[in-house]
Amino acid sequence: MSPQKMSVRRVAVVGGARIPFARSDGPYATASNQQMLTAALDGLVERYGLHKPGAVGEFAAGAVLKHSRDFNLARETVLGSRLHPTTPAYDIQQACGTGLQAVIAAANKIALGQTESAVAGGADTASDAPLGVNDSLRRILLEARRAKSLGGRVKALAKVRPAHLVPDVPRNAEPRTGLSMGEHAAVTARAWGIGREAQDELAAASHQRLAAAYERGFFQDLVVPFHGLARDQNLRPGSTVEKLAALKPVFGLDHPDPTMTAGNSTPLTDGAATVLLASEEWARERGLEPQAYLTAYETAAVDFVGGDIAGGEDGLLMAPAYAVPRMLERAGLGLADFDLVEIHEAFASQVLATLAAWEKRGLGTVDRARLNVAGSSLATGHPFAATGARIVATLAKLLAERDAPARGLISVCAAGGQGVTAILERA
Repeated sequence: MSPQKMSVRRVAVVGGARIPFARSDGPYATASNQQMLTAALDGLVERYGLHKPGAVGEFAAGAVLKHSRDFNLARETVLGSRLHPTTPAYDIQQACGTGLQAVIAAANKIALGQTESAVAGGADTASDAPLGVNDSLRRILLEARRAKSLGGRVKALAKVRPAHLVPDVPRNAEPRTGLSMGEHAAVTARAWGIGREAQDELAAASHQRLAAAYERGFFQDLVVPFHGLARDQNLRPGSTVEKLAALKPVFGLDHPDPTMTAGNSTPLTDGAATVLLASEEWARERGLEPQAYLTAYETAAVDFVGGDIAGGEDGLLMAPAYAVPRMLERAGLGLADFDLVEIHEAFASQVLATLAAWEKRGLGTVDRARLNVAGSSLATGHPFAATGARIVATLAKLLAERDAPARGLISVCAAGGQGVTAILERA
């Protein structure tokens, strides 16, 4: 088909499946990315009967913290799952935006008629993070391997010292700045004047709304029990502003009156999530009702090293402040046109700074009654690559519950000063 004749089709979000998210070094401490992603994928396969050859056009997924054994994570997950082994698969990675980018990549192929259906998702384990060989030791081992004689190898290995045996442990820090994501967020919080009480209010609401969603059975067909968990382990139904106010700050301690605590920041988390996407024709032929349609998406990046850091405009997690206005302008929409808004809660301060930036850019305000109505990352936790798929599946079902047409906005910030955003609509 020539590019001139190629038409763009609507992409349906049919449904999703994920495992409960767990705090790191907890119930999933010995579970790998592949095991978690396989469990989430199997839940989707069972729910929608995707066992037969060709049932799914492809599987796109990824992880942020990957072992060398995870080099072909998506494909190995397919081979270990109930999805048919002839299903093609590929990995994708864009830090915390990985899950949503996997959805976008799969959706583009469906929109262009290159496939009829696809599964997208992601997994991450902070418990089983890869430990790298000390770089000095690595260089010595490479030197020994290149040696042409036994004597040369012995000479190289004789350089090994006890300090070389200390592994390189992954750090939650930006290579360009050496600051952790939390420290970057603290800088942005100060720049935007985000106070402690507002952060704690947002965090408490996240827990309370997630608890309410579980109580009404909202997650019954979205969450697959795994390793003894049936609910997200980080959920604290009794969270209140008063309880959160008792916690000590953990970020921004080098400045007076720090505001960011473990309670209004996302914990290190293990988990996996998947989403089933398809053309309308594919869904109709199988008697499946699309929950929503993915109608727009946008990515952006900020210069968090040399940009307007002090002013808050180019903080590490502020890229959605640029992506969303561009996306809405292209779609001819404003914030008032959205019934629901899903903002990934890496930190309560980051959500509030994003809302403030949208308002500054003339997009208007977001009614808090429409924001993260079933809870978000502060309550569920945040397995980096899984969060985007979790949000897409959650928002699609929330839209499907409404009798009238509805529209939802997704905003995900990511390491490296990036952001991924999208729009879901219920016709």
